[in-house]
Amino acid sequence: MKLVSVVVPCYNEERSVQAVYDRVRKVFHDALPDYSYELIYVDDYSQDQTRSLIEEICQKDKQVKAIFNVRNFGFHRNVFSSLQYASGDAAFLMFGDLQDPPELLPEFIKSWEAGHKVIAGQKKGSEEVILMQLFRKLYYFIIDAFAVRKQIEMFNGYGLYDREFLEILKEIDELQPYFKEIVAEYGMELDIIRYHQDKSARGKSNFNFFKNYDFAMQGITSSTKMLMRLATFVGAGTGILSLLISVYVFINKLLNWNDYPIGTASIITGIFFIGAIQLFFIGILGEYILSINERIAKKPRVIIGRRINFNSDDEEREEE
Repeated sequence: MKLVSVVVPCYNEERSVQAVYDRVRKVFHDALPDYSYELIYVDDYSQDQTRSLIEEICQKDKQVKAIFNVRNFGFHRNVFSSLQYASGDAAFLMFGDLQDPPELLPEFIKSWEAGHKVIAGQKKGSEEVILMQLFRKLYYFIIDAFAVRKQIEMFNGYGLYDREFLEILKEIDELQPYFKEIVAEYGMELDIIRYHQDKSARGKSNFNFFKNYDFAMQGITSSTKMLMRLATFVGAGTGILSLLISVYVFINKLLNWNDYPIGTASIITGIFFIGAIQLFFIGILGEYILSINERIAKKPRVIIGRRINFNSDDEEREEE
């Protein structure tokens, strides 16, 4: 009997942790009786009652396991580390706010049994506000235009991952891995299942504008070199254009010495224009440098404070 690890990264999910357990248990009981499972909650230092609720579930059902981080390490680090705890033949990643339905797991299993190693869930619609949807479309437009490897559009990590892919993840030694880009690069025999994303059971997203901006810039800087090369092209083009304008102005001044107006306004406009281009690409350069710094930093990705229902209930701190 194959073992499927259901991995659930959590942060402030007191409204939904019990529902996650009930719905996952029902899926395996009703639709997947020929598979065994383990349900692993990975809590990234929630500030509500999430941990106490998870502990209660773990006490009632030994198939449910828990990892409690000693502090909040952030979405990407927690999600990537969460998959390392799976011991099954495949790991099903879903999130604790129940935006991504566990009831689709049988479809993912069917695709997995057909030979696919990575089965990604792709949103065909969601309950997000229209402005956020427009920002996401802009992000994927930039990725499609400049990225070396195309990312899966409207994909947040929700999906099923074969043991072979999980072993590849163990070889990645980045502090702040960007999971979507890793799936785009290493996802072998990829299949996509489209679904409608529900509204968060939390009531509101944990991700504000600045967190989404941070994720977007991490995705852009990890996926493409073209923005930095574009800076070179724009700089060279602007320089050539400035040279041609200078030659034109010089010749025109010689031919119309008395009539040629003093171009104070045009000079100021040109200075601001060139300055704006420089500042923009300095900002882009800063994002790349920040991304490099996060990737090469030799620090633990997360530190575990407690394990529940693994081989032993380990209260000691562990580094991942």
